[in-house]
Amino acid sequence: MYDSVLIRYGEIGTKRDNRYIFEDQLLSNIRAALADLGEREYAKTYGRMYVELKGDQDLVVPRLQRVFGIVGISPARRAELQLDEIKQVAQAVFADARKKGKGPVSFKVEVRRPYKHFPLQSPQIAREVGGAVLEEADSEVSVDVHNPDIRVDIEVRAEGAYVYAQDFGGPGGLPVGTSGRGTLLLSGGIDSPVAGWMAMKRGVAISGVYFHSFPFTTDRAKEKVLDLAAVLARYSGRMDVHVVHFTDLQKAIYEHAPAKLGVTVMRRMMLRIAERIAQEEKSLALFTGESVGQVASQTLNSIAVTNAAANMPVLRPLIAMDKREIVDLAKQIGTYDISVRPYEDCCTLFVPKHPETKPRMEAVLRAEASFDFEALIADALSQTETIKMQPR
Repeated sequence: MYDSVLIRYGEIGTKRDNRYIFEDQLLSNIRAALADLGEREYAKTYGRMYVELKGDQDLVVPRLQRVFGIVGISPARRAELQLDEIKQVAQAVFADARKKGKGPVSFKVEVRRPYKHFPLQSPQIAREVGGAVLEEADSEVSVDVHNPDIRVDIEVRAEGAYVYAQDFGGPGGLPVGTSGRGTLLLSGGIDSPVAGWMAMKRGVAISGVYFHSFPFTTDRAKEKVLDLAAVLARYSGRMDVHVVHFTDLQKAIYEHAPAKLGVTVMRRMMLRIAERIAQEEKSLALFTGESVGQVASQTLNSIAVTNAAANMPVLRPLIAMDKREIVDLAKQIGTYDISVRPYEDCCTLFVPKHPETKPRMEAVLRAEASFDFEALIADALSQTETIKMQPR
């Protein structure tokens, strides 16, 4: 029935002289998302992109709904620039849309005419095509130009007229890769995968750093994090995960730092390690899943002391969100069910009953001076394993 998918983008359209950079990256990301589905034609025109359908709409549309930068996806049928053919295609598209419902139904025809050389103007095309659809339909079909049940859209372009009646939403945002590279501190919890998704939505290409404390944390915990990365890779095409062997450093923190400062010292060590990995892969910022006041390590006092351990920006996309909002988004993007698997990560180990919520920098520096953390960081980095995750 449909021979192409019409793709609309939103925020990219507000760009000026560098708009082509965003469009080219979006087209590249679309190609990557569909690469394993076989060869097909792709086209880019002002404000729109088109992908050839080869009878695999049910595979193509869900893939496109995970490509950042896209706001709308419509399976379309292309007609030659002849009014009679446009009428015939519109009748077929309406009939297909009508099959999805029963009883009385209203419709309207909406026309966009970027190709100004077509002899009829948009209102004239809409009247002619609407009349043809109504003539072909049964007595339960009526016209409603204000609140129709079905809207038949026609876009008249130089290469043909595209007719469609369905619109699947996309994730919006900017194409991944247009805003540089970032490094995400990725745990097995609910928050950090959502933070990574939000960073990607703003065009950031993300890699993950996971801190693994075997045998205190099991390989099932590591597997959970890799499964989360595989879900995030659906939105970016691929994702590297750096698995840091954190056991010795975490034990040293537990043995030498005051218990109430353990979480703060641990977070500072994580930032130091993540920053060095980020520098190696040319990342411009670190991303975390912290939200103000959610736990003791996420008070403004704790965040300020933790941030001081890093020289590059530490960005927190969830900073003003409450837990319910984060959970809802985790369910929407497909990470929630993985995050709630009962396998603890290193962030839940050795947590005192009463962690310090207002750590003082001088006390934290004294705690860090009580052991050779630089040697332990170097050892952890030397054992770091990089795993390249593909979408699944």
